[in-house]
Formats: sequence, C-alpha cells, structure tokens
Amino acid sequence: MAFDGIVVNAVIDELKKKILNSKIDKIYQPEKDEIIIQVRNLGKNYKLLASASSTNPRLYLTEYSKSNPSNPPMFCMLLRKHLLGGVIVDIKQCGLDRTIIIDIQAYDEMGEITIKQLIVEIMGKHSNIILIDKTSETIIDSIKRVPLDVSRIRQVLPGLKYEYPPMKDKCDTLRFDKSQLLDKLQKADKNLAVYKFLYTNFIGLSPLISREICFLANIDFDKYVASLSEQDIENLYTNLKMIVDKVKKNNFTPNIIKNSVNYEVFDFHALEINQYTNMIKDFNPSMSKILDEYYHEKDLLDRISQKSISIKKSIQTKLERSLNKLSRQKEELLEAKGREIFKIYGDLISANIHRIKKGLDNIELENFYSENLEKLIVPLDPKLSASENAQKNYKKYAKLKNACKLLEEQIPQTEEEVLYLENILVSIENCTELQELEEIKEELINEGYIKGTSKNRKKNINKTASKPHHYVSTDGYHIYVGKNNKQNDFLTLKLSAKDDIWLHTKNIPGSHVIIKTENKIVPDRTLYEASCLAAFNSKARQSQNVPIDYTEKKYVKKPKGSKPGMVIYENNNTIYVTPKREEIEKIKRVDD
Repeated sequence: MAFDGIVVNAVIDELKKKILNSKIDKIYQPEKDEIIIQVRNLGKNYKLLASASSTNPRLYLTEYSKSNPSNPPMFCMLLRKHLLGGVIVDIKQCGLDRTIIIDIQAYDEMGEITIKQLIVEIMGKHSNIILIDKTSETIIDSIKRVPLDVSRIRQVLPGLKYEYPPMKDKCDTLRFDKSQLLDKLQKADKNLAVYKFLYTNFIGLSPLISREICFLANIDFDKYVASLSEQDIENLYTNLKMIVDKVKKNNFTPNIIKNSVNYEVFDFHALEINQYTNMIKDFNPSMSKILDEYYHEKDLLDRISQKSISIKKSIQTKLERSLNKLSRQKEELLEAKGREIFKIYGDLISANIHRIKKGLDNIELENFYSENLEKLIVPLDPKLSASENAQKNYKKYAKLKNACKLLEEQIPQTEEEVLYLENILVSIENCTELQELEEIKEELINEGYIKGTSKNRKKNINKTASKPHHYVSTDGYHIYVGKNNKQNDFLTLKLSAKDDIWLHTKNIPGSHVIIKTENKIVPDRTLYEASCLAAFNSKARQSQNVPIDYTEKKYVKKPKGSKPGMVIYENNNTIYVTPKREEIEKIKRVDD
C-alpha cells in the first residue's frame, strides 16, 4: 500500500481545487474509525471520506455511500455540534508527512466565529482523526482516544494540548539538499538496502516510491548502502530531487497498477511508476478516483473479514464437535452392526448351561450356527452364573439392536449438520457485502447456533435483502450465483423457473447457481461457465476436476423442515471443471 506523503500531497492539491471554501452540510460515522463529511461547493456536492482504520487509513473524495448506524456515535455527534454549517477555509499537510490539517470556520455556542481543526493522521495502526481548537491547540476529542497506558510517548485525550506525531529524525524531503543525503548515508547501517534507507530517512517516502527512485537511478534497490559508488550517489540524489520537484510543482499523474493477466489491482501512486513490467497502468486526473477504486472493495472485504472472525470461530468449533460426534456415531454403528455375535454367545451359553460353572473367564463351545460346528471361545463374566451370562449377552444384543436403529436415524442428521456448517463457512468466504454477513448472522441466531437478542432481529426487519452475483455468459445467458443461504433459497425457490438449469458442487458445500434458459437450449459453453462459477464459489475453489451436478430446477426440492439452503435433487448430470480465477473474471459480471 503506497498511501505515502506524496499521495497525501496529491489528495490535498485536489481537495483545495474542489472543496476549499465549501460548506459542511452533513457528517456521518458509518464505522467506528471512519467519518464521511458531505460538503457543497459551487452547486456541487462532495463526500470527503476520512478513515483511521488500522489496515486502510486514508483520506479522499468518495463516490460511494455506506449505511449508517441508527444511533450516531458520540464522536459523530461532537463533530456535528462543532462543524455543521462550517466552511472549510484551509487544507494543508505537515511537511510531506501523512498528517492532514483541515481548518473549518464555524460559529460556537455563543454565536462567535471560531476555527476548529480536523486533523487526520495516517499512521498505520496508530492512525487517528482528531478535532482541536486552533486558537488554544487543545484537543476537543478524537475518534480513537490514546491514554497513558496505551502510549507513554504521546497521549490523545480531550483537554490535552495537541502535539504532532514525532518525525524520528527524518529529513524534511521537500527541503533536503545533497549534504543531508551524504550525511544520512554516512550514518546509515552499511548493510541496509538502498530503498529502505530512503523511506527510513526521508519523510513521506514509501517503499514503492523508494524502489522507483532506485529504478530511475539504475540502482538495484536491494543493493547495500556501503556498496554505493560516487556515481550511484549522484544518480540517487538527481532522481530523488526530480521526484521532489514534481511534488513541489503539483505535477501529479495519478495511476492504478493492475496485473495484465487477471486485471487484479496491484498498487497505485500519485506519480507514474515504471519499475513494473507486464503491468497495466490506468491513469486518472483525480487522485481520489484512483483511491476510491483501490480501496472500496479492499476495505469492504477487510471489514467483512474482521467482523466475521467471531462467527467463523464459533461455527468452526461447532463443526469440529459435529465431526467428532459423527465419527463416534459411525464407530458405534459399526459395533451395533456386529451385534449378532452377542445373540450367538447367549444361545450357546443357554444350550450348554449345565457345563458352565461360575468363576470361568471363557469357555470353548461348539457353534451350532456354523456349518462345520466349529469351536467358538465364548467370553464369560466369572462373577456371574451361566444363566446370568446368557442374559447379559441377550441384553447387550437388544441394546445394540436399538442403538443401530437410533444411529441410522441420527447419522444422516449429523451429516446434514456438518454439511450445513461447512456451507456457512463457505458463505462467509463468499460475502462481498456487510449486509450478506448480517443475513448469515441472523440465520445462525434463528437456527440457534449463536446467541442473539430480539433487538438484533428487529434491526434487520426493514433492511433490503442482499443480492446474488449476476453474470452474463459468453452466449448471452443470465447466470445467478448465491453468496449465502438466504440468496440460495431465493434463487432456487423464487427466482428460477421450472425449466431453468440449477447447478451445485456434488457433495461439496457451495453456492446454488441458476442459468436462466428463457425456454431455450443452453449451449455447452454457458454450461461450462456456470459450472466454473459453481466450483469457484464452493469449498473446492482450490481443487481440480471439481464435480458439478446440474439438472432442471423442477427436479430440485426443499424437504419440509430442512435448514436454509438445503435441497435435494434428481435426474441430474455431472460435469467436471477446474475453477481458475482468470477464467471467472472473463465472464461478464453485471452486479458491480
């Protein structure tokens, strides 16, 4: 991730052009560490996103919207109190550091004009959003409070004076000269790689841009500082200065870097990056649009992953218990199916009761159930009489007979539960929206797998149901892929017509897939593409030759009382496919 000081500088340059002197209309806090400020300037509305996420801290103008909590958090209410109706009068950066200061002029409770500063610190897990009074430099509050027991170096609490994050003896990159570079090189660890030397000694440089400087200087970025020649140092200085001059002149070329094979987003920067070969670079004059493209899905998936941790852990524990239970049941069933031996023991003891004396551990008797009257060693309890030993074996036989009947009913139920829990884990992995995760959570509460309150249930009543993936095959057929059990049931039981094609991985947890036939014969290529989607959205995503069952929807039934997403089917055929991401990404997706 290259959200370095240069990217921050490019974002500020764009913000000054678009939202300087704009009025703040609305403030939201959709996440515990993220705010969205809606502003209006020259007849246009903009949404400024500021995030103190430990994994994806950032600031830029966004075009996406998020659902907001029904009750605004305290920090959101505080910002509304101090900033609503205010005007953004200045936006600046602390040197080339990743600290952004936004000056907002607004009226206080007494009706007097004051200036508050909203400071966004982009510092990895230490990122923060802080509101201070500009005149007194006093902290009003922050989205993350940092008390003494969290940091002894720098506290962030209401009432304290705001202090800028420490610079760790780094050079001011915008004002450095050659003598500073030489001095830093002389003091540096001689076994330090050149690119690491750059970003650890100059403010605002990331590993990405440090490697780019080395690339432009024709220096191997892993080369040790000690092995730099005079010419290398001169080239390093020239290209570092060239980068700094571009920043000073706001000569930015925002671009996003993608893999040329599968178009997966790889990185981004405010300056053109030339070090990568076989990569695609998409340019956009707006740094915010580049960042919006890069972070929207990435942050969403990260938050889904974080919020699903506790659910996955709980389901994984229950799955392990169910698997252990299934293993025990199968062992007990195997024993129960061998129950006939105890009946034979009982019969042989009864037939030879006069020969068996109390106190014997076993006795060898002729087995009249054997064609050749073979001898059979019959175990005995020495504490019991012959009659009591016979009765003991008959009781064991009867008990195992009843157990066999019970286990033959219980094992399919346990197998269904295992399949259901494995399917839940696959559904969590397939989630692309927080709403889908909420639906899974609600389902698990309803099924009794996790604890929940009526308050949780009421919260989801009025929410719009999430939507399955929607693709269009190469032949123009619409394909739908469920991402959780709610979507699976909707696709199979409501959306699909009786002649549509229904697909699912054979005996493997995964998504329901529907091909809308529109009363036409489905070509083999569309069937193959839908099968690939079924395999990719299943537990067998990383496997080869995955079996996919397919049949007409009219042959798919949902048994009464079965769990969400569980169905039975018949009259099916099977196709074997190997899911590959690059092939999946070639199928046109229309639900983005």
